[in-house]
Amino acid sequence: MRTEKLRREFDLELRLTCFPLHPETPEQGQTLEELFAGRVDIPSALKRLKQVADSLGLPLIERTQTYNSRHAQELGKWAEQQGAGEAFHAAAYHAYFAEGRNIARIEVLREIAEKIGLSPQDADNVLQQKTFAAAVDADWQRAHNLGITAVPTVLYENRKLVGFAGEEDYRRLVLA
Repeated sequence: MRTEKLRREFDLELRLTCFPLHPETPEQGQTLEELFAGRVDIPSALKRLKQVADSLGLPLIERTQTYNSRHAQELGKWAEQQGAGEAFHAAAYHAYFAEGRNIARIEVLREIAEKIGLSPQDADNVLQQKTFAAAVDADWQRAHNLGITAVPTVLYENRKLVGFAGEEDYRRLVLA
């Protein structure tokens, strides 16, 4: 992946920050039509997203639903603490974007945790006890303070790169 290559080349440390993209989305999800209510040309947006994903070698199915990612973000913080953050984020991405699964559902998140070698019971406990809710809240506040309004947004020093970008865009960000 382009970020991994650049991480090695420039000896960068990446820090993932959770962002509340459509936090009002109910746990059962909602259709993209409901979410965007005539404000976005959904077929065109999905076509552009598919082109970008294909160019980056990322799996992406055509979705009609969106789901709330709050629980996944909390579990991601826990997975990071367990040394499995990258594996969890990759598996959650795949479940959501490549399989169209509802990552707000606890049973889906349990499966993801187990798939990457983490205890599904511990995952349940983390979510029930809201162990990492404050960490996600802090990330959401940080994103707000930095003026982040879209995902992905990459920050390097005082510069931002917004949206899916190619390797050269990342290189320019780091070398500017």
